[in-house]
Amino acid sequence: MSPDQFLAELANSLDHLGTLARQPRDTLAGAVPACPAWTLEQLFGHLGSIERWAAGVVRTGTLVQEPAPPAEGAAAWFLAGTAPFLETMTGLDPESECWTFGPPPRTARFWLRRQAHEHAIHLVDACQALGLEIPALADNFMLDGVDEVLAMFAPRQLRLDRMPPPDKAVTFQVPGAASWTLGPGAAVALISAPLPVVYLGLWGRSNLAENAVIEGDAAAALRVLRGPLTP
Repeated sequence: MSPDQFLAELANSLDHLGTLARQPRDTLAGAVPACPAWTLEQLFGHLGSIERWAAGVVRTGTLVQEPAPPAEGAAAWFLAGTAPFLETMTGLDPESECWTFGPPPRTARFWLRRQAHEHAIHLVDACQALGLEIPALADNFMLDGVDEVLAMFAPRQLRLDRMPPPDKAVTFQVPGAASWTLGPGAAVALISAPLPVVYLGLWGRSNLAENAVIEGDAAAALRVLRGPLTP
């Protein structure tokens, strides 16, 4: 995807999140199903922290400290930061050298992709917390998100010893689109599901183990699915 496409997805998610962050205080105290340790207010605090951190990284090109959200008024703090965050992301040079936690090349383009998906997934969280329909996401954007998890995050999880290395190879497939294989040798199992199911399932926002078709060695497939494939 192009930088402009990532920016458009990010701006769209920010627009929806900005509306949802203006809920009454008692509504913001509700739990987030996919992140049960968080209230909706804390979810917005997390986004406010991530935005300020990512913007600082992009502006300096180096790793900066992530600020902590305020103990109270985190949703308002998030709202206060969205415009300068989007301005920074819009003004960056995608090819400029920049610290990232992904593989080379380490450029600011990484942060356009990462923040677009960060906000899309947390928009899903906010909608689930409020019992609202999830806004439609473009197919090419979701496919890119699947690739981000399986080609960037999963290898990173393995490299950091956050998940056990697969003892057998497992292939993930979006029918008619693409496939990815994790593990050594020829794949012994195939996990196949429609694109939205794979995109949300890899981030634990739907149950991929229940909603996918698993062929071959189901035990090997489930071991890989347990991961954790993402942080």
